[in-house]
Amino acid sequence: MAASPPERPTAAPNRRKAGRHRGEGQWAVGHFTPLNGNEQFKKEDDGLNVRTRIETIYSKTGFDGIDPNDLRGRMRWWGLYTQRKPGIDGGKTAVLAPEELDDSYFMLRVRIDGGRLTTEQLRVIGEISQEFARGTADITDRQNVQYHWIRIEDVPEIWRRLEAVGLSTTEACGDTPRVILGSPVAGVAEEEIIDGTPAIEEIHRRVVGNPAYSNLPRKFKTAISGSPLLDVAHEINDVSFVGVRHPEHGPGFDVWVGGGLSTNPKFGVRLGAWVPLEDVPDVHEGVVSIFRDYGYRRLRNRARLKFLVADWGPEKFRQVLEEEYLRRKLVDGPAPEEPAQRWRDHVGVHRQKDGRFYVGFAPRVGRVDGATLTKIADLAAAHGSGRLRTTAEQKMIVLDVEEGQVESLVAGLEALDLRVTPSPFRRGTMACTGIEFCKLAIVETKGRGAWLIDELERRLPDFQEPVTINLNGCPNACARIQVADIGLKGQLVLDDDGNQVEGYQVHLGGALGLDPGFGRKVRGLKVTADELPDYVERLLRAFQEQRADGERFAQWAARADEGALK
Repeated sequence: MAASPPERPTAAPNRRKAGRHRGEGQWAVGHFTPLNGNEQFKKEDDGLNVRTRIETIYSKTGFDGIDPNDLRGRMRWWGLYTQRKPGIDGGKTAVLAPEELDDSYFMLRVRIDGGRLTTEQLRVIGEISQEFARGTADITDRQNVQYHWIRIEDVPEIWRRLEAVGLSTTEACGDTPRVILGSPVAGVAEEEIIDGTPAIEEIHRRVVGNPAYSNLPRKFKTAISGSPLLDVAHEINDVSFVGVRHPEHGPGFDVWVGGGLSTNPKFGVRLGAWVPLEDVPDVHEGVVSIFRDYGYRRLRNRARLKFLVADWGPEKFRQVLEEEYLRRKLVDGPAPEEPAQRWRDHVGVHRQKDGRFYVGFAPRVGRVDGATLTKIADLAAAHGSGRLRTTAEQKMIVLDVEEGQVESLVAGLEALDLRVTPSPFRRGTMACTGIEFCKLAIVETKGRGAWLIDELERRLPDFQEPVTINLNGCPNACARIQVADIGLKGQLVLDDDGNQVEGYQVHLGGALGLDPGFGRKVRGLKVTADELPDYVERLLRAFQEQRADGERFAQWAARADEGALK
């Protein structure tokens, strides 16, 4: 069945034009003709419909029988991407055709809204990894888990096992409402302003798998948190609901729209509106509907909501939201307060508001494996916990631990090389999938990030300042390079002998939360992969020598002489 534009709201005021030239493919102004191949295949058939073909045809005929528009398009609606064929170097990423880069195996993303897992669910994720994914499992910076080496023949059985425990891959990828980020300590943290869990659950019920929202111009990312630590990267999501206390109405959420990174990074903007918990799903549905109806569909690289918000501005966006979708005014409200601390990953041992404890721990750059995940589930259960969380910083948390069980649990995690008291390098380093599996990547990231952690721990054992180091395999910023203290964007560079080798362009002094800003690029500052530990050590030693009392790395990097940054 073709995916047609949904019915327009009735009795709305006259539609206003979005201010961009005719031909942007905006449904709200009558432009329904597909303007690129992606829009064409979405019009021909809703991505949600490919599940039936996977179950009844492709899982039986195998990889070679998959229609190209399903293979590289609609399968994303069910969390499936073809992975990179082994042995193809980064210099060929932008040269080869998609079918030349495709392996016959898939990455499969398990959607974990709010990062919420039971021990049973985590155990099933681990078992699937071991049986169907060659042991692979990565915790992403959007609280999901990703498998690799998935065969199309095994996908129906994987879905059956995931769905039996309340998990799914529905719209984990594609031009859809992606996973909803949530505070991993929602409902348990002592300092929490408001628990956003009911809103996450209701939004999921309304929009995920709903054909009314399964044909958006591009991906749509949501974040909801009532934590004063601002722990869901709200500045870089399409829509975010950030916990605040209204002087008259009490706890609720401040609304942000239009954030996103990639090659054209933009921070979200406040609408200046306070929303009570029970109204968050309505406002979310209004924002995603604006994106569906007014979003730009002509050029894929200008189709994210951030471009519409940049053209309209927050005042017009709020006006359209109120007048055409909510049909009521929103209450003005305050901005979030600055977080009191730099780390917002919840690593360590922390008291819950019920007197029990949660224990956060750090794998290396989000890379674990199926056997480790099952051991974590068993360890949590053995210490009386039935609940775990993933974080937006590639970390994990065990909830509901009695005080007398904490020491034993910590020892068990540390024995699995999962650090509860990690070095700042283990704690602060993130990496995307990289060239090992990603067809867009130019360089390796996961293994190199782990190597960098080991080298820095050896070279700078006394360094204790919070610092974030984010490695990305290409310019698309899945690992948030622009908002890290040290952001490393993968590219090919020349070494001292003039050879083209893997390396990184360096971004310095980016941040979220405290003093949010994009990192500084120093002219000509590129580092080969082999030189990476030497460069970062040299940079951090310069920071230690030159920083003022209490000065954070980002503040120092913003004012430092270029010579100190090279």
